[in-house]
Amino acid sequence: MRKALRWLLALTVLIGTLSTAGAATAAPELSASLEQGGPPSPEVTTGTTGTTGTTTQDIKDRLLAIQGMSLIEEKPYTGYRFFVLGYTQPIDHRHPSRGTFQQRITVLHKDTARPTVFYTGGYNVSTTPSRREPTQIVDGNQVSMEYRFFTPSRPEPADWSKLDIWQAASDQHRIFEALKPIYHQRWISTGGSKGGMTATYYERFYPRDMDGVVAYVAPNDVVNDEDSAYDRFFRNVGTKECRDKLDAVQREALVRRKPLEKKYAQYAADNGYTFTTIGSLDKAYEAVVLDYVWGFWQYSLLADCATIPADAPHATDDAIWDSVDTISGFSAYTDQGLETYTPYYYQAGTQLGAPTIHFPYIEKKLIRYGYQPPRNFVPRSIPMTFQRSAMRDVDTWVAHHAHHMLYVYGQNDPWGAERFRLGRGARDAYVFTAPGLNHGANVAGLVPDEKALATARILRWAGVASAAVQADPSAARPLAGFDARLDRRDTEREPALRP
Repeated sequence: MRKALRWLLALTVLIGTLSTAGAATAAPELSASLEQGGPPSPEVTTGTTGTTGTTTQDIKDRLLAIQGMSLIEEKPYTGYRFFVLGYTQPIDHRHPSRGTFQQRITVLHKDTARPTVFYTGGYNVSTTPSRREPTQIVDGNQVSMEYRFFTPSRPEPADWSKLDIWQAASDQHRIFEALKPIYHQRWISTGGSKGGMTATYYERFYPRDMDGVVAYVAPNDVVNDEDSAYDRFFRNVGTKECRDKLDAVQREALVRRKPLEKKYAQYAADNGYTFTTIGSLDKAYEAVVLDYVWGFWQYSLLADCATIPADAPHATDDAIWDSVDTISGFSAYTDQGLETYTPYYYQAGTQLGAPTIHFPYIEKKLIRYGYQPPRNFVPRSIPMTFQRSAMRDVDTWVAHHAHHMLYVYGQNDPWGAERFRLGRGARDAYVFTAPGLNHGANVAGLVPDEKALATARILRWAGVASAAVQADPSAARPLAGFDARLDRRDTEREPALRP
């Protein structure tokens, strides 16, 4: 993973799997909020409610009756209720008495008689109503979680040692326990990229919570120091003509380092950008340029090769700059660009891992730093130690225990070069690849037979597959119509290469 870019796992896994992630051992001042953080208060009925139910209590009142839940805002959307909420979580799920923080979640409420999709992107949560593909397929509710340590869901002061995949999975587990008495039908977890990784880790540590998992374009960097799969990918992706154009622009940006860094310095001065974390403008410049080819394939399609300068050696400086800036983003490795994503780079450098690729078409003298490690993108005041067993544990678990899990990858997405694979122990689990697609690959982009099968399995896992679909997967269709404003189909472009 790049800028996928990677515990204590034997003991962590044992404790994490058995933990209820509640707070039965909380100190007196926290026991009221943490011990009761799951079910709603006794006076709240847990029968069917919503647009078709029989309980008259408003859904907002039911949500706010959960101990530790608070309303940030409600936004209208036709056919739904959309809530932005704060939920009190332990900083450390192993020691709930040692402090709490407020975690943002959102609820797109349709009807408690419908299934619920639990979504996380692995970063900040969007406070704009949106519906992910599985939510449209099952015509259900959607709960979305902001990943811990992404502001404002960050403890103060921040103990970075409490940012790991088990703690984050325990956040999800505790939210699920809190909401399950209200949304009592089946649950499906989902996420794209780092969110797909997050959905996988949640299933690994709490395999009894969800009825199914749909993970999109989820990287799986099992051995951090062995990244040859990425080099093979870049030797074959797309067409030779497109690869040659991209390689030439990337190389030319390094050949013209001096004049383009002068332009970069002016750009930084004009925007108030600084380079303390990465160490220098020169390091930042090279990092952006080396992201260029990866960034193109992550977010673009083969047809977009037409936008790449065709004759790089004779292109103007502005043409080279504009192409690199459009794809990689010259703000990405400034202090201001890195700050929001410190939690990601911390995880990449402690558990998730980060890819390193080579550039055989560029002379060694032109490359000063190569792919830089996550440590270079995190302030030095934050200690980091890499835990080599973390991804191996998850990979082994998926291979042998995956059940009701679906992975979707894009054929031309670099992050899929190292992916999750299923072993003999997997049951009712699938890995599909969408032809020609990038980091925005989805079920809708699969070939017809796989699209039908994936849709049918999601409907079945959610408990809403008709008899016709159960008898013949080719009959499977999303239960809700496509809404261009509500439904997210493409990956959200990041200003740097992160999963």
